[in-house]
Amino acid sequence: MAPGHMIPMIDIAKLLARRGVIATIITTPHNALPQQATIHRAAASGLPIRLLQLGHDNLLRQPRLEESLAATVPKPNCLISDVFHAWTCDVATKLDIPRIVFHGTCCFSLLCLTNLYDSDIVDSIESDEERFLVPNLPHAIEICRSKLPALVKKGHRDEIHEAERSAYGVLVNGFEELEPQYAELYCEARRGKAWCVGAVSLVNKEESDIVERGNKASIDKNKCLEWLDSREPNSVVYVCLGSLCRLNAKQLMEIGMALEASEHPFVWVFSGEKYKELENWLDREGFEERNKERGLVIRGWAPQVMILSHRSVGGFLTHCGWNSTLEAVCEGVPMLTWPMYAEQFLNEKVIVEVLKVGYSLGVGGEEKIDQVVVKKAEIERGVRRLMDKGSEECEEMRRRVEEIGEMGRRAMEEGGSSHFNLSLFIQDIVDQMSKKNTL
Repeated sequence: MAPGHMIPMIDIAKLLARRGVIATIITTPHNALPQQATIHRAAASGLPIRLLQLGHDNLLRQPRLEESLAATVPKPNCLISDVFHAWTCDVATKLDIPRIVFHGTCCFSLLCLTNLYDSDIVDSIESDEERFLVPNLPHAIEICRSKLPALVKKGHRDEIHEAERSAYGVLVNGFEELEPQYAELYCEARRGKAWCVGAVSLVNKEESDIVERGNKASIDKNKCLEWLDSREPNSVVYVCLGSLCRLNAKQLMEIGMALEASEHPFVWVFSGEKYKELENWLDREGFEERNKERGLVIRGWAPQVMILSHRSVGGFLTHCGWNSTLEAVCEGVPMLTWPMYAEQFLNEKVIVEVLKVGYSLGVGGEEKIDQVVVKKAEIERGVRRLMDKGSEECEEMRRRVEEIGEMGRRAMEEGGSSHFNLSLFIQDIVDQMSKKNTL
């Protein structure tokens, strides 16, 4: 139900529909609303995409889903389910179709979580801040318990993990060239099938689909582009900490002061409705008027892919959500990392230690998210380091991320690894259905 999961699943539906597969997107009316324009545009273009709205708010009910799918014509050949809907195991079993899991993260993070579940190392750690090595990885990756997803910190196999293990396969929003060792090891560790079919955001070619990916933008597209066009190449730092940002207003004020002090042009995105205290501070300080020549503030939903793809954007302060991470990589934009919860601390390890396409601000674990954990001076220092064009280290990082981004674009083209893997996935499901029909 979260935007970070639903947006790439809609992109996957588009990818499947482009291959002639009938794709039915199932969600609640509440969650369908921001996505309807995108889905209707895809259907109007001739793609076989359908929208099935069930339940209300954020609640899907199993009996209603079973009834609806049983009555669907043609009958579904498989069910692609978000990882958090473990109960869809029973739905797929009753329909006698394969269940495919979508996590919304990378093979590195999936392998880390799998290895941690399969070992007792988390239970053996005495302190939440004690650093330990994640077992059985190609790289020496250290982490502490406070930076692990809550489900892992429980220290036992849970319903969601068991449902993932029992699934026929997993779809991964990533490409094999991004993390070849981890893609192979994850398949071995889960002892089942997994297909890397991303970066799925690249399915969006039309301007309207790029601008409105996930929701209608809160800023006029032309105004945003006009502002970006007026900046030098690689001079703008883009700051967006996710649609579910958990930072408090005082921490965001520190970010605002740091952006101003950094002397770099910036685009700063945050939820206007959520932060009344921040709004009062902005007005009281005259922040926007004082920075109108150098800063663009967006309240609400930003056209992120459009912004990241612009030549003027040279760095991204990110919460390390996998969608944002992959979008930055594919557009060749290095990152400054500020993870907050779930697997974002693991994604940070990919960015900083595996791919080496970003720097870490060194924030604490999820339990400290309601505190001011990073001061203005530290943020300013991080932004200056990220945007330092004279630094050989920075330029090397930029070259690296641009090369990886080019690999990602090639992976999605015909003949590329992700294009091929999607073909393998479709053929696998067709073969499964053929076997059942001949029995």
